[in-house]
Formats: sequence, structure tokens, C-alpha cells
Amino acid sequence: MKKILAIMLAVMLTLGMTACGGGTASDGSAASNPGTSSQPEGEKDLTFGYIAYDMSDIWNEYSARAFEYAAEQNGVKTVVLDSKNSLEESVTAMESLIQQGVDGISIFPISTEQGAQLVKMANEAGIPVTVENFAMDIDNPGDYIASVACEYDKIGEAAIKWIAEQKEGAKIFFCAGQQGAGVYEKYQEGVDRALEELDGKVEVVSVLHGDWLTDKAYNVTTDLINSGTEFDYIFANNDMMAQGCFNALKDAGMENIPIVSTGGSPDGYKMLQDGVEAANMTAPVSVQGVKTFMNLYSQVALGETPAEKFTALPVIPVAADDTSSYIAWDDYAAAYDFLQNQ
Repeated sequence: MKKILAIMLAVMLTLGMTACGGGTASDGSAASNPGTSSQPEGEKDLTFGYIAYDMSDIWNEYSARAFEYAAEQNGVKTVVLDSKNSLEESVTAMESLIQQGVDGISIFPISTEQGAQLVKMANEAGIPVTVENFAMDIDNPGDYIASVACEYDKIGEAAIKWIAEQKEGAKIFFCAGQQGAGVYEKYQEGVDRALEELDGKVEVVSVLHGDWLTDKAYNVTTDLINSGTEFDYIFANNDMMAQGCFNALKDAGMENIPIVSTGGSPDGYKMLQDGVEAANMTAPVSVQGVKTFMNLYSQVALGETPAEKFTALPVIPVAADDTSSYIAWDDYAAAYDFLQNQ
């Protein structure tokens, strides 16, 4: 009899241990498993919207892809909408993101005025918004987190200073972009500032306008050569003009004259490798895309307002004989690491 009671007691203890070890809670829900992690209370998945000005524009496309890359690294979903350079489409895109209830929006405006319109739409909807590619230096731009953009004057300044470091007394031909749109004019501000600071160490002997075009740059460079003006360096306002300048120099047997360009596009990188350019004052748009994500994420996810209301895109001089500091426009991982390590 004692043996039977012992067996029954062992069975009861076994059943009791099984009940404590798992199964369902008293309310019918699954019991928690200490071996798995759960999302902190109050935390939710984030979705950010991105309004492009025109995804057919290579600068905008690479920036948008960099934004998506940074979002992926931080577990944020993205909705990218293309305005296709249309004011009407940009408003429609903002309305769509508001209706979708996204947690934050980054905009790449067509203009500062249009950017302000979109910012105010997001403000009315109570959605945090950040801006890229414009400094938003206008009256009443709306309430935005921060902005990041390229500052052309700093690129022009960097180009002249880089040339001065290579050759004191250099005579520079500035093959400039088109007048009137404001971009060349900003470059010229930086060139003038550098010349003043250098106090005669280098000289710009001619400013001729290639209007951002290869053929036009070829023609003005050829005209300058034929005029007999002496120069031993060229600052070309973009890579297309750098190619035109090089073609003219080559035809004249003067291809030993170094050319400095700007931007750091994929074409520019190849021109460094091919010896067309001696250096490029790169401004990686991949960094711009990652930075505008970080501005938005800091505010929305971390509750931290970026320290700077405006961040200038870094100007990174890259010489043909050492391209190790080059950040490709499509190297989103390098851009992400660059900002993480700052």
C-alpha cells in the first residue's frame, strides 16, 4: 500500500512541475518566455516619409537612397515619393504622407518658398519635418528640425586654397558656370574670399563662363589659349567643364596643366583615375542623405534636437595621387560611417 501511495505522489508532483513551467496564463494568454526579448513599452515601429524634388536628378536620387540606407540601419521604414519637379505633385506627396500618418518627413524642396509651404503643411498635421539641400534662409520658413545643404562658396574657397598649397604663385584660369542662377555667384564669393585671405600667393588671371557644358568649356579654354594669356592651373566649376578644358589643353599640347574640379560625382572620380583632373573638391551627396535622416531620427526617436540648425555638407579635397578619402555618391555605408565617427 505504501508503495502505491509513493507512486501516486510522484505522479502528482510531476504534473505540478509541468504546470509551473509553461502552457498558458490564467487569462488564456501565452505565458512569457524569459529567453526572448520584447519591445519596450511605449516604443513603436517608425515610418519616415521622404519627398524628392526629382528622382531623375542624380544628386537627388543618391541622396534619397542614402536616406533609405540610414533608415534601414536604424530599423525605420521609409516611404519615398517623387515630386518630379512639380509644385503640384509635391503638395500631393505631402498630403499622401499626412494621410498615411508617417512619424516624420524629410523634404528635398524645389525652392525655399515651396519648401516652406511643405513645412507648414507638416506643421499643421503635427508631423516633425526636416529639410535638405537648402538653408531655408527666408522669412517665415515654418517650423523645421534642421537643414543640411552644400555651400558652394566653401567649395570655391577650398579649390583656390588647395591650388595655393600645391604651387605658390599659381596663375589660375577659373572656368566658371553660368551666370544669373546664383550658383556660380556663390562659387565666386568663395574664390574671392580665398584670394583675399591668401594675399597674393596665387592669382586668378581669367574668369570665363563655360555654362556648365563640356563644349562651351572647350571653346572658352581654346579662346584663352589663343589669346596668349599665361596660366598654369584651371579651376573648373564642374566635371563636365573639366572634361572640356582638358580636351582643349590636349589639342593645344598643354595637357600637363592641372585641373581642379568640384562635386566628386562618379564621373569625377573616374576623371581623377584617368588623369583628367588633378584634384576634386568633393561634396558627397551620400553624406547629405544620411545627415538629413539623422536630423529627423534624433528628434523623433530620441527626442533630441540637432545641435546645429544648419549643417554644411563637408568639402573633402581628393587628389588624383591619393583617393583614399573619397566618399562615393553611392557608397552609403561610407557616408554613414563618416557621420557616425564625427
